[in-house]
Amino acid sequence: MTSSAPPRARGRALTGSLAALGLSIGMIMTLGAPPASAATWPTATGSQAVSSTISLSGTKDYGMIRLYGTGDLGSGSQDEDQGPILQLAAGTVLKNVIIGAPAADGIHCLGNCTLQNVWWEDVGEDAATFKGTSSSSVYTISGGGAKEASDKVFQFNGAGTLNISNFAVKNFGTFVRSCGNCKTQYKRTINLNTIETTYKGSKLVGINTNYGDSATLRGITIVGDTSKKIVPCQKYIGNNTGAEPTTNGSGPDSSYCKYSTSDITYK
Repeated sequence: MTSSAPPRARGRALTGSLAALGLSIGMIMTLGAPPASAATWPTATGSQAVSSTISLSGTKDYGMIRLYGTGDLGSGSQDEDQGPILQLAAGTVLKNVIIGAPAADGIHCLGNCTLQNVWWEDVGEDAATFKGTSSSSVYTISGGGAKEASDKVFQFNGAGTLNISNFAVKNFGTFVRSCGNCKTQYKRTINLNTIETTYKGSKLVGINTNYGDSATLRGITIVGDTSKKIVPCQKYIGNNTGAEPTTNGSGPDSSYCKYSTSDITYK
């Protein structure tokens, strides 16, 4: 069932349309996700309330419908125990969807997954959480964008590699965080390529050096951060006790935060 005007927990208005890029929704779905712009957001083709988590497998193309939480998924809070709007089985490919508000805990990937042209208008607890337990798990985010994340955008709790490309993020705490205090910890690899970040923001990526995490940053554009307050790569000493992890420096190196100053452009 669809409705034309979903409730908005925090009432954010869209800040643009595909017309600004000269692209139609059909072109996006036919050609794949274009490089995202933080000021350009798609227009939903319809809206659907989600009162309980939808489980997906295989390939699902939503055709740019907006999904938003209601009932148990509709509080709009930062509760760590919220369910997700969508739960993806290992191997799922999710395409062309907008996660509106309330967004609950966004999307959970239980193993390998691909998110193509997925947009979050107003991030809830997290936009997406990656939970696969195999070191060979690969999570791929291609195109799309997220904004209004008071804490994290992407939470990497599982094992493996997270690849994010052609993505826009605006008004956030940490863009990608390797879990700092999960009960089970893993070595995690994070690759960011062609990311447009619009201030305000705190950190692009946070990794745990003591578990061998690494983050590679390429083609990063940071907009509006004239004082360079956004930390590109924050290092932590993680733990499995639930305690708040301590910081372990920041900035580029050859082992953990793999980037150079030329990989980041300020506008």
